[in-house]
Amino acid sequence: MSHEGIRFATKEEQAREEEEHRPLPRIAMTPEKVRVLLTEGKGLEIDWTDGHKSAWSFAFLRAACPCATCVEERKLDGRKPGQPKAKPSELLPMYTPPAKPASAHPVGRYALQFNWQDGHSGGIYSWEYLRRNCQCRECTFARDAMIGAAN
Repeated sequence: MSHEGIRFATKEEQAREEEEHRPLPRIAMTPEKVRVLLTEGKGLEIDWTDGHKSAWSFAFLRAACPCATCVEERKLDGRKPGQPKAKPSELLPMYTPPAKPASAHPVGRYALQFNWQDGHSGGIYSWEYLRRNCQCRECTFARDAMIGAAN
Protein backbone atom coordinates (compact mmCIF):
# COMPACT_ATOMS: atom_id res chain seq x y z
CA MET A 1 0.00 0.00 0.00
CA SER A 2 1.42 3.40 -0.98
CA HIS A 3 1.42 6.33 1.43
CA GLU A 4 2.62 8.91 -1.06
CA GLY A 5 0.92 12.26 -0.65
CA ILE A 6 0.13 11.66 3.03
CA ARG A 7 1.42 14.45 5.21
CA PHE A 8 1.16 14.71 8.96
CA ALA A 9 0.26 18.16 10.28
CA THR A 10 2.29 19.74 13.06
CA LYS A 11 0.56 20.96 16.23
CA GLU A 12 1.02 24.53 14.97
CA GLU A 13 -0.71 23.68 11.68
CA GLN A 14 -3.54 21.92 13.55
CA ALA A 15 -4.05 24.94 15.82
CA ARG A 16 -4.08 27.31 12.83
CA GLU A 17 -6.59 25.10 11.04
CA GLU A 18 -8.86 24.96 14.10
CA GLU A 19 -8.66 28.76 14.39
CA GLU A 20 -9.54 29.16 10.70
CA HIS A 21 -12.64 26.99 11.14
CA ARG A 22 -13.84 28.55 14.41
CA PRO A 23 -17.05 30.42 13.56
CA LEU A 24 -16.92 34.20 13.83
CA PRO A 25 -20.06 36.16 14.69
CA ARG A 26 -21.56 37.99 11.70
CA ILE A 27 -21.02 41.35 13.43
CA ALA A 28 -17.26 40.62 13.52
CA MET A 29 -17.19 40.09 9.74
CA THR A 30 -19.35 43.07 8.77
CA PRO A 31 -17.40 46.20 7.83
CA GLU A 32 -18.79 49.54 8.89
CA LYS A 33 -16.21 51.59 7.00
CA VAL A 34 -13.63 50.45 4.42
CA ARG A 35 -10.73 52.64 3.30
CA VAL A 36 -8.34 51.58 0.54
CA LEU A 37 -5.49 54.09 0.79
CA LEU A 38 -4.29 53.84 -2.83
CA THR A 39 -3.10 57.42 -3.24
CA GLU A 40 -1.07 57.32 -0.03
CA GLY A 41 0.22 53.83 -0.89
CA LYS A 42 -0.43 52.73 2.70
CA GLY A 43 -2.88 49.85 2.58
CA LEU A 44 -6.34 48.91 3.72
CA GLU A 45 -8.20 50.00 6.86
CA ILE A 46 -11.52 48.60 8.06
CA ASP A 47 -13.70 49.65 10.97
CA TRP A 48 -15.89 46.66 11.84
CA THR A 49 -19.47 46.81 13.09
CA ASP A 50 -18.40 45.24 16.42
CA GLY A 51 -16.09 48.25 17.07
CA HIS A 52 -12.82 46.53 16.13
CA LYS A 53 -10.40 48.37 13.81
CA SER A 54 -8.03 46.59 11.41
CA ALA A 55 -5.24 47.80 9.11
CA TRP A 56 -3.04 45.95 6.60
CA SER A 57 -0.15 47.20 4.50
CA PHE A 58 -0.27 46.53 0.78
CA ALA A 59 2.88 44.40 1.15
CA PHE A 60 1.08 42.17 3.67
CA LEU A 61 -2.05 41.91 1.51
CA ARG A 62 -0.08 40.98 -1.62
CA ALA A 63 1.84 38.30 0.31
CA ALA A 64 -1.46 37.06 1.82
CA CYS A 65 -3.27 36.73 -1.51
CA PRO A 66 -6.04 34.15 -1.02
CA CYS A 67 -6.12 32.85 -4.61
CA ALA A 68 -5.51 29.11 -5.05
CA THR A 69 -2.13 29.61 -6.73
CA CYS A 70 -0.75 31.83 -3.95
CA VAL A 71 -2.17 29.62 -1.17
CA GLU A 72 -0.52 26.54 -2.71
CA GLU A 73 2.79 28.39 -3.15
CA ARG A 74 2.72 29.51 0.51
CA LYS A 75 1.99 25.95 1.65
CA LEU A 76 4.92 24.58 -0.36
CA ASP A 77 7.22 27.28 1.09
CA GLY A 78 5.85 26.83 4.63
CA ARG A 79 4.81 30.49 4.82
CA LYS A 80 1.84 32.01 6.64
CA PRO A 81 -0.52 34.50 4.95
CA GLY A 82 1.27 37.83 4.69
CA GLN A 83 4.73 36.34 5.11
CA PRO A 84 6.83 37.42 2.10
CA LYS A 85 8.76 35.06 -0.15
CA ALA A 86 12.40 34.55 0.74
CA LYS A 87 14.68 36.82 -1.29
CA PRO A 88 16.98 34.94 -3.64
CA SER A 89 20.63 35.31 -2.75
CA GLU A 90 22.24 37.23 -5.58
CA LEU A 91 25.45 39.18 -5.88
CA LEU A 92 23.55 42.25 -7.06
CA PRO A 93 19.97 42.13 -5.81
CA MET A 94 17.45 43.62 -8.21
CA TYR A 95 15.16 46.41 -7.07
CA THR A 96 11.58 45.31 -6.64
CA PRO A 97 8.98 48.04 -6.31
CA PRO A 98 6.79 47.92 -3.20
CA ALA A 99 3.51 46.05 -3.55
CA LYS A 100 0.72 48.40 -4.57
CA PRO A 101 -2.56 47.77 -6.31
CA ALA A 102 -3.39 49.63 -9.50
CA SER A 103 -7.04 49.47 -8.42
CA ALA A 104 -9.42 47.85 -5.97
CA HIS A 105 -13.10 47.07 -6.22
CA PRO A 106 -15.81 45.40 -4.16
CA VAL A 107 -16.94 41.87 -4.96
CA GLY A 108 -20.62 41.71 -4.10
CA ARG A 109 -21.19 42.56 -0.46
CA TYR A 110 -18.65 40.09 0.89
CA ALA A 111 -15.16 40.94 -0.37
CA LEU A 112 -12.58 43.15 -2.06
CA GLN A 113 -10.44 42.37 -5.07
CA PHE A 114 -7.15 44.10 -5.86
CA ASN A 115 -5.59 44.45 -9.29
CA TRP A 116 -1.92 44.51 -8.34
CA GLN A 117 0.64 46.45 -10.35
CA ASP A 118 2.58 43.20 -10.87
CA GLY A 119 -0.37 41.98 -12.99
CA HIS A 120 -1.85 39.62 -10.37
CA SER A 121 -5.57 39.96 -9.66
CA GLY A 122 -6.84 36.49 -8.78
CA GLY A 123 -7.34 36.92 -5.05
CA ILE A 124 -10.72 37.76 -3.55
CA TYR A 125 -10.24 39.03 0.00
CA SER A 126 -13.45 38.17 1.83
CA TRP A 127 -14.39 40.12 4.96
CA GLU A 128 -13.99 36.89 6.93
CA TYR A 129 -10.50 36.27 5.51
CA LEU A 130 -9.45 39.82 6.33
CA ARG A 131 -10.84 39.67 9.87
CA ARG A 132 -9.16 36.31 10.52
CA ASN A 133 -5.85 37.82 9.34
CA CYS A 134 -6.20 41.10 11.25
CA GLN A 135 -2.76 42.53 12.00
CA CYS A 136 -3.63 44.51 15.13
CA ARG A 137 -1.67 43.73 18.29
CA GLU A 138 -4.69 42.15 20.01
CA CYS A 139 -5.43 39.71 17.17
CA THR A 140 -1.82 38.71 16.48
CA PHE A 141 -1.32 38.13 20.22
CA ALA A 142 -4.43 35.92 20.36
CA ARG A 143 -3.28 33.88 17.33
CA ASP A 144 0.24 33.46 18.75
CA ALA A 145 -1.20 32.41 22.13
CA MET A 146 -3.42 29.81 20.47
CA ILE A 147 -0.50 28.37 18.49
CA GLY A 148 1.70 28.43 21.61
CA ALA A 149 -0.97 26.53 23.56
CA ALA A 150 -0.98 23.83 20.89
CA ASN A 151 2.78 23.24 21.28
